[in-house]
Amino acid sequence: MFNEQQRKSYIEVGDVCFWTATLHNWIPLLQNNEVKDIIIDSLKNLSGRGLATVYGFLIMPNHIHLIWRVNGTNGKESVQASFLKYTAHAFKKWLEKKDPALLHSFKVQANNKSYEFWKRDSLAFKLKQRDTAIQKLEYIHNNPVAKNWSLASTREAYYYSSAKFYECGIDEFGFLEHIMGVL
Repeated sequence: MFNEQQRKSYIEVGDVCFWTATLHNWIPLLQNNEVKDIIIDSLKNLSGRGLATVYGFLIMPNHIHLIWRVNGTNGKESVQASFLKYTAHAFKKWLEKKDPALLHSFKVQANNKSYEFWKRDSLAFKLKQRDTAIQKLEYIHNNPVAKNWSLASTREAYYYSSAKFYECGIDEFGFLEHIMGVL
């Protein structure tokens, strides 16, 4: 149950949610495909271990959208916290090798960390109805072809998205489930 003290990113186990996570200061770290693959690897891992079911996703240059169901916890940690932590550590390792100057952009003055890759308070929106889920899928699949982004000529041409799965029935990632099977 959601209350005022809980962060906006709170997801109840078993809920299907639209979830958005944004990079610190909107830095476009996710322009690089190797970095996008870190996100894909994390989603494959969480899905393969049964901790999450991914119905839709999109990786943009500075944020991600997921439609997923959290199926449990990862030890004492929420699945979304594990996802954010794993990807942050992997981003740091990648930047140390490939782009130390960009790594400095994520430096923060905090007692508990030296770098912050994801903004706090990711947005989580519980999907209760099929119509709302379809609307959110349409939104995320249209993002890369929107005039202000222009990342691909068609929705299904943008690789780092679930659009090809829904448009053509092709799951190039091996972790997608159709939203109509659950709502």
